[in-house]
Amino acid sequence: MHTNRISLARKICLWLGILLGVMLLSGCDSVVLTNLTPGSLAENPSQIYTITLRVTPKIRTIVPGSVAPHIIIDGENHAMTASALGANLWEYEYHLPPGRDEIAYYFLVNYSVEHADVSKPAETYTALEHAKIVRRYVLSLEVNRGPVGARVSVLGRGFNPNDTIYFDNVPARTVYESPNALSFYVPAIDAARNYHVMLGSDAGTSPVGTFRIDASSLTVTPASLSLRSGETQSLTFSVPNPAPAGGLLLDVTTDVPDSVIMPEVVVPAGQTSVTINVQGGSPGSGSLFLKGYAGGELTIPVSVTAR
Repeated sequence: MHTNRISLARKICLWLGILLGVMLLSGCDSVVLTNLTPGSLAENPSQIYTITLRVTPKIRTIVPGSVAPHIIIDGENHAMTASALGANLWEYEYHLPPGRDEIAYYFLVNYSVEHADVSKPAETYTALEHAKIVRRYVLSLEVNRGPVGARVSVLGRGFNPNDTIYFDNVPARTVYESPNALSFYVPAIDAARNYHVMLGSDAGTSPVGTFRIDASSLTVTPASLSLRSGETQSLTFSVPNPAPAGGLLLDVTTDVPDSVIMPEVVVPAGQTSVTINVQGGSPGSGSLFLKGYAGGELTIPVSVTAR
């Protein structure tokens, strides 16, 4: 019985040794592969994209210097190079072919494992990975707060003339400047609160950031207008602080458009006031309205009589 127990113990040890050897040679848990490449890559003019892999050894028996990562793209095997950003990091510079907007790839890592003074090859590979090239994106808002009417720039890529900036669900007056830049005027909505700013187009909406509309005051001289048809009178708008870069748009509306003839009202950048000429049109009476000031809306009564 004693002899049989020793034989059984030897067999168990032998089986464990064989199992350990198979695990080492198969690469199971010998290294961990971590893809550090984002699933979305911003388009760049060079059309070259860096794919990064971290290879983390999990056992001490991996032969030093034997780790050789590869990336498989379009069925072709490419060797990766060691990254200067840190140990165990590997990179591959991929030139995207024309007309493509997605990269499909996987990693294959070869290395050697030493067991019982014998070095044996092993490999580990990942599942198929995907990276989408994003040709339209927003980088940043020029500023994240300002008064009603302030002109604010948005930087990014892939803009078009049909784009519109929204404050929550309220559209803002948007100016297309180039594929890389838009501007908008802060809409006349409630001040002293934050809004989610979105970029809207036929393709859907994209988040831009958060913007706080600051409260501001405004005075108008004279406080009312009384004109004859064809007569012109000056109207001065004054704000407490110099207008920001791009100017300050005062979005003036009226309920008697046939009676009031006036230009767009913009306080020039760095100035605190602007004077415009208002001309009387058809006889009528109503008001000019300016939202976002005087606790919500500023009203200027207007009366136009016949000559």
